[in-house]
Amino acid sequence: MNRFSYFELATDNLEKTAAFYRDVFGWKVNKWDGPFEYWLVGNDDEGASGIYGGLMCADGGLAGTVNTIEVDDIDGAIARAQACGGEVVLAKHAITGIGYQAYIKDNAGIVLGLHHTDTNARE
Repeated sequence: MNRFSYFELATDNLEKTAAFYRDVFGWKVNKWDGPFEYWLVGNDDEGASGIYGGLMCADGGLAGTVNTIEVDDIDGAIARAQACGGEVVLAKHAITGIGYQAYIKDNAGIVLGLHHTDTNARE
């Protein structure tokens, strides 16, 4: 089933935003050791309900909160979104060893992430 699986908060100041969520909600927020500026959001309670997320740099069409939907076929989901009046905000790209990500805008202007897990993904 295609369901929300992740959230991202886009901000102009990653460190300040990370401190806010740590201090207010006790969230675990750590800088990702990847090829671009990104912070991972989670908690230490493995049995807790909810979804994990991240903090990303606000950039162009990506601002505010972006919710990501896990899909089995990212290319098909992009094509269906475009056929239904949506548009691509950030093209499909590989996150090495994790999967493929793209960002679309639906027909009402809401930005969504699309993610397909694939440990063989390479940039």
